[in-house]
Amino acid sequence: MSGTSAVLRPPADAVPPVRHPDAPVPGELLGAHYGECFGCGGDQPHGLHLEARAGDGVSITAEFLVRPAHQGAPGLAHGGVLATALDETLGSLNWLLRTIAVTGRLETDFVRPVPVGTTLHLAAEVVAVAGRKIYSRATGRIGGPDGPVAVRADALFIEVKVDHFVDNGRPEEIRAAMNDPDQIRRTRAFEVNP
Repeated sequence: MSGTSAVLRPPADAVPPVRHPDAPVPGELLGAHYGECFGCGGDQPHGLHLEARAGDGVSITAEFLVRPAHQGAPGLAHGGVLATALDETLGSLNWLLRTIAVTGRLETDFVRPVPVGTTLHLAAEVVAVAGRKIYSRATGRIGGPDGPVAVRADALFIEVKVDHFVDNGRPEEIRAAMNDPDQIRRTRAFEVNP
């Protein structure tokens, strides 16, 4: 985006992203990273239930259906929900890098309204990496993957260790996640990140 703030522009020493050799293959459904996640978790009754698929390179596509629980103005998606969809999509890119990272900054442009009942088609890619900083962008379209742009975002993610969640999350949720066999498998996969 031309109006992107300086903090979201990769520095001169940034490098192109490299897809991890053990990343999901293009077309593979990434699945929820945690059942209670508002963005991708299946256990959230009013969540987005966003489904992301690995793309080529360091890119993904995702979709979510805007339901009545997601509205702000009557019949239209709430802007915060649309920002959440972009954030969730951008965060899913880190599966392709096999890196644990959290949102440091997210700048969103709202281009057109998104009506309830619409499927938002999202596409995201990592643009560059500089140390622990991961620069990425996403676009959300209505009417199909090539439809008109409704929302777009630029983001900066910061790589963290698993301890970030253990030290800052609520103990009961951390225990539940750590006892989930899928979460244990994923955590171990990231712990051997080269």
